[in-house]
Amino acid sequence: MARRHGNYSRGKGCAVEAALEVIGAKWKGGIIYHLLCGELRFSELRRRMPTVTQRILAKALRELEADGVISRTVYPTVPPQVGYRLTAEGERLRVAVQELHAWGTRRKPPVELVPADAVPSDIAAE
Repeated sequence: MARRHGNYSRGKGCAVEAALEVIGAKWKGGIIYHLLCGELRFSELRRRMPTVTQRILAKALRELEADGVISRTVYPTVPPQVGYRLTAEGERLRVAVQELHAWGTRRKPPVELVPADAVPSDIAAE
């Protein structure tokens, strides 16, 4: 039978639960993983994560920004461009995310490449 962790402080549960509260939503780990390589625009994140909807990606990015994991930079161009990158706090997740990637690779067969016709039409031409 599974036991709950006994380390509870400030009513938040254990430290792992507190961390997963910030980064544990379905798409947040993938966003953080892709931002390990540096700043990316919204459209590039959509290309790298073709099964996430635009609405859900935008929501996850807003939440990660509010939690201090990523930063958003608006560039004064026409049309405006927005870049997302990990903050210093987000960079502290690098080793953990790389370890999760390695663990996932060992647990599951490699993910097949997404066929071109599976990329959402609103981002395929960008």
